[in-house]
Amino acid sequence: MVDDFFMNIAHFTNTYKPNVNGVSRSVSSFRKALTSLGHNVFVFAPGARKYEDREPFIFRYAAVEIPQFNYAISLPVSSYVNWVLPRLKPDVIHSNHPLWLGDVAARKAEKMELPLVFTFHTRYTEYTHYVPLDQAFVKGVFAEWLARYLRRCQHVVTPSESIREILAEHGVTERVTTIPTGIDLKPFQQADGTTIRARFGWEKKIVLLSIGRLAKEKNWERLLEAVAIVMSKHDDIRLALIGDGPYRAALEKYAASLGVADKVMFVGRVPMDAVPSYLKVGDLFVYASLTETQGLVTMEAMAAGLTVVAVDATGTRDVVQNGEDGLLTNNDSQALADGILRVLENPQLRERLETNVKTNIQRFDLLEQARKLLAVYEQAIEDKKTGYVINVENRLYT
Repeated sequence: MVDDFFMNIAHFTNTYKPNVNGVSRSVSSFRKALTSLGHNVFVFAPGARKYEDREPFIFRYAAVEIPQFNYAISLPVSSYVNWVLPRLKPDVIHSNHPLWLGDVAARKAEKMELPLVFTFHTRYTEYTHYVPLDQAFVKGVFAEWLARYLRRCQHVVTPSESIREILAEHGVTERVTTIPTGIDLKPFQQADGTTIRARFGWEKKIVLLSIGRLAKEKNWERLLEAVAIVMSKHDDIRLALIGDGPYRAALEKYAASLGVADKVMFVGRVPMDAVPSYLKVGDLFVYASLTETQGLVTMEAMAAGLTVVAVDATGTRDVVQNGEDGLLTNNDSQALADGILRVLENPQLRERLETNVKTNIQRFDLLEQARKLLAVYEQAIEDKKTGYVINVENRLYT
């Protein structure tokens, strides 16, 4: 039925282009795949100053920008959206957040009697440190708030098995489907990083590369510590960090305190379509984040042919098969350094891992994941007719 039933799908997201992060990439990637399969995807997102949408069917809410976080908070009121959404005749509403435009999505679904599908992109309680209140209290509030939101949904999509297992531990097991975002492999396989590498003067260097938002919860200090150990043994090592965020200045100071500031390049944000070329600059992808839900940047690195050495954590372990196409280590700077050194100093191991990477990344093909998502939409449409909603008996993450 998926291939015969062409849908109108409304995606509500608190972040979209020109922002480059896991959620915006997920929405953009699925939009591209679903459109190629003949479906209409309408994206409702915050406004972005000095950015002109080149895609059709992107509807923007007024938003307040927070430059230090590279984020915009939508003002969840739009008379234009109120007018246009019913005329688009959506079959399903897909929310990518439980607040702001996620709440708008839930209210629109209820008012229009449409199914609501929610992707659990983020381990929300790992971000409570941004709220300057007692953390036990804040985590409890977040947990209850998430439970209430899930009770408004017909289906939950988890981008990795790790997140599905977390929900299962709290009794949320029905109508939960794991669907990795998936990626279009061709741009990463065809990209060329030669020009960028020459620009940085790294033609004869070994480049360790990492991508992500420069924020406290991403565990960047652990990565810098590990790379500093590696650099103490190999003078030709360089580290390129792609991304920006509120923690950048602190990380630059930390790199200086470790004595490696001259060997660490803080590249900053790059356009989404330039990411494949920047990944091709690297010889090895290194990562230490503990808060990932889908390992999207790790997938992209592997699509570019890079072997991954990373801390064993949710999201990452759902992509990397330890010892087969990458190495996973304990959350310890020496352990991570040892993993990096093991690959760099063992040509046979490195060759085997790189060969397996090229084969194993095929399982994350974007169109295959998009078809799985269409099946979820169909299930949600049927469940809405019967009045089914997600059952959450207890608070999450208590």
